[in-house]
Amino acid sequence: MRLLTTILAACALVLAAIAGYSYTSASSPYASGKDPALAATSGIHKIKHIIVIMQENRSFDSYFGTYPGADGIPMRNGQPATCAPDPQTGSCVKPYVDHYDLDGGGPHVAASATSDVNGGKMDGFVGVAERGKLGCGSTANPTCVNQTTGKVTDVMGYHTQSDIPNYWSYASNFVLQDHMFEPVASWSLPQHLYMVSGWSAKCADTTNPLSCQSSLAGVNYWTGKNPTPYAWTDLTYLLHQNHVSWGYYLDNGSAGVGYGNTGTGVPYIWNVLPGFADVRQDGQSGNIQDLSNFYTAAASGTLPKVSWIVPQLADSEHPPGLVSQGQSYVTKLVNAVMRSPDWQSSAIFLSWDDWGGFYDHVVPPTVDGNGYGLRVPGLVISPYARKGFIDHQTLSHDAYLKFIEDDFLNGQRLDPATDGRPDSRPVVRENVRALGNLLKDFNFNQKPRPAMMLSANPITTLIAPAARTTGGGAQAAGRLLGSGRLTALNGSSITVTTAAGPVSFVLAPGAVYVPRDLVSATAGLKVGDYVAAYGPLRVRRLVFSNQAFTP
Repeated sequence: MRLLTTILAACALVLAAIAGYSYTSASSPYASGKDPALAATSGIHKIKHIIVIMQENRSFDSYFGTYPGADGIPMRNGQPATCAPDPQTGSCVKPYVDHYDLDGGGPHVAASATSDVNGGKMDGFVGVAERGKLGCGSTANPTCVNQTTGKVTDVMGYHTQSDIPNYWSYASNFVLQDHMFEPVASWSLPQHLYMVSGWSAKCADTTNPLSCQSSLAGVNYWTGKNPTPYAWTDLTYLLHQNHVSWGYYLDNGSAGVGYGNTGTGVPYIWNVLPGFADVRQDGQSGNIQDLSNFYTAAASGTLPKVSWIVPQLADSEHPPGLVSQGQSYVTKLVNAVMRSPDWQSSAIFLSWDDWGGFYDHVVPPTVDGNGYGLRVPGLVISPYARKGFIDHQTLSHDAYLKFIEDDFLNGQRLDPATDGRPDSRPVVRENVRALGNLLKDFNFNQKPRPAMMLSANPITTLIAPAARTTGGGAQAAGRLLGSGRLTALNGSSITVTTAAGPVSFVLAPGAVYVPRDLVSATAGLKVGDYVAAYGPLRVRRLVFSNQAFTP
C-alpha cells in the first residue's frame, strides 16, 4: 500500500506539471516563506472550535457597499458614481438603496460571472438579469430570476445598516473582510465543493481520484443512484486521519431533492459532503447531522473541532428567501455559540457562497482556471477577533481550509504530493500566493472578549412583500390568525382588536415582526399599528403598518 501511495503521488506531481503548475519551480504560483500561523508564538491554537456558517447569494456591495471604511460602492458627493447599462431601456442603472425583504437577484452560473465582470468593467449585471429566466419551477436554479414582480434591476440594489443591523453589528464589533471572493467563478454547487475540498471537478471514474478534471460548473449533484460522484479528496479525510472531530450540520436535515424547491431541508446542491467517496470509505457519514445536534453540542460545551453549517432555502437568503429570515437564523446560530462554554475558544467564519447576480464593483483576481469568483461578504466573530477591524487582504473561502489545517493539522494541505490520497488537482489552493492569512484577523494577546448577544428578530427597515407566497422552499408562517389594531404588546403575547373584538395571541419563540412599508419600519412596531398575525397556533410572523391594509 505504501508503494502504491508513492506511485500515485508521483503521478499527481506529473499531472500537476503538465497542467502548468510546478510545485518547485521559480514560477510557482504558491506562496514562499514560512506560514506565520505555524510559529509556536502565533496563538492560533487558542482556537479549538471553528464554525463555518455559509449563507447564499449576496455580493459584498449588496450588503456592505456603504459600510464606513470598507471598499464599497464608488461614491461622488454622496451618490453612486457607477452604473450598469440596461439594454432594454438604453439607460444606465446606478446602485440604489433597496429596503425590500424579498430580492430577485440574477443568474449566477459561470457564463453569468463572465458577463457581469465584462472584461473588468463590472457592468453586466442588469443585462444578465434581463436575460434570466422568469417563472422557473425551481427557485434555486442558477439561471433564473426570482423577482416575483418581474423587475430585474434589483441586482443593482443594496441594503443598508438599518436593513441588516445584526450583520453590521458583527462587522463593527469583530472583523469585516472586504476582499473575500467566492473561490470559483460560478454557482452554488461548485462553491460548496470548494468549501470542503478546495476544488470543483468532474471525474471520469468516480472510484479514481486521479481521473478528475477541474470544472467550473461542478459535476451533477449526488443522488441515491449516484452516491459518490466526488472522487477527489476533501478536508474530512485529513481530519479523520488526524483524529480531529468534525460535524457537517444540515438546517432541518436533508431535503432529499436536488434544488430543495419544496418542503424543508438542505438541497443536494448545497449538501455536498455525503457525495465524497472518502467520507463513505472512512465511515464518517454519521458526522453529517441535523442542525439540532449543533445546538445541543453548543449548549453542552461539546462542539467538534470543525463545524460546517449549511442552510435550507428558507433560511439561506437565496432569493426569494427573505433577508430578515436569514439574518434571524444566523443570529440564532451565533448566539448559540456565544452562550456555549466553548465560546472562549471558538472562531466563527460567516460568509455567502456566491454573488447571486447582485452588483459588485471589484474585479476578481484570477488564480487559476476556476477562480476566483465575484466578491462576497465575509465576517470573523471570535473572542480573539480584532474589534472593528476591516481586513483588506485578498481572501477566498480557501482561507478557511488553510486556517483549519494550520490550527489542527500542523499545516498539512490538501496536496496530492503529501496528503496520502493523491488526486489530480492542478493547484493547492491553500498555498496560492494571492491568498491572505486569516491569522491577521485575530489578536491572541488580548483578553478573550465577552459574548455579544443580539436579538434574533431586530426591528429593521426591511419592507415585507405585499403578498408572500410559500413557493421556492420558503417556510410558510402559517394561516392568518387575526388582523386589526394592536392594542397591547408584551414580551410573550399581543392583543389585537379585530372586527369581532379584542383577541389575545401568544407569540412563538423567535416570532418575526415584518413591516409593510418604510415609514412603519423606521418607526418600529407600536401599539396602535395595524397588524396581521400568522401562525399554526402561536404567532410566528406579525406583519405591521401604521396604515390599514388587507392581509
